Amino acid sequence: MSQQILLNLWARCVFDSGRARKGPESSLCEAGCYHPVVTNHCFPQGIHPMNLTLSPGRSLLLTLAVLAFVNLSGSRFQAAEDEGYVPLFNGKDLTGWEGDFKLWKVEDGKIVGDSAGIKQNEFLATKEQYGNFELRLEFKLKDGKGNTGVQFRSKREQGTSAVIGYQADLGEKYWGCLYDEHRRNKVLVQAPAKLGEVLKMNDWNTYVIRAEGARISLSINGLQTVDYMEPDEKIARTGIIALQVHSGPPLRIEFKNIRLKTL
Repeated sequence: MSQQILLNLWARCVFDSGRARKGPESSLCEAGCYHPVVTNHCFPQGIHPMNLTLSPGRSLLLTLAVLAFVNLSGSRFQAAEDEGYVPLFNGKDLTGWEGDFKLWKVEDGKIVGDSAGIKQNEFLATKEQYGNFELRLEFKLKDGKGNTGVQFRSKREQGTSAVIGYQADLGEKYWGCLYDEHRRNKVLVQAPAKLGEVLKMNDWNTYVIRAEGARISLSINGLQTVDYMEPDEKIARTGIIALQVHSGPPLRIEFKNIRLKTL
């Protein structure tokens, strides 16, 4: 159902109700009628469309039309936003991933890292490798406590649980930073202080990780936190993607809607 059809339906509902109250003398068209900018319908002078009283039947019809329009618009927006992206997680099980499945599990369509406290960092990693890409996902760190992150252009260190490479950091004191895990072992770029204005400590947040050539950018909830150019040509530009549960006290991290577009 098109937007114009729904708007015309709205206009007909309110105009045909036959129960109108005097509206404010404003929003008049040249003919002296009320003419909402969103429709092609005029309303007689003295009748404001927002002051019309609808019968129960027409109220229901209008409600259904509006809900249909909102759902249609949302679906189209999401489809356009996700065009070219492929899911890395099927929402059901950990097919395509490897790691300690005692620590990582699937709950209600989410990947959950649930730690009672561990001595070393643990990672759930993709079996595939990726080079130039844009990765989008949503995360929620319980109570905003602990530290975790998303590895990319990384690799497993043989014989250990360690992962080497870039990390889009998240967690206490490191939200939105770019960290070099188990390699240079330092923060490459600090996130801006204003990240605190958009970050949701105990709710879902969106992370966008983009790696193209030597350039890396990170964004959380629409705010860019990192724009980095790698000066070392020896640093790998391809590798696995991995989710981290950090060593230390108990923590719970959840991820969902993990999708990637190759650039």
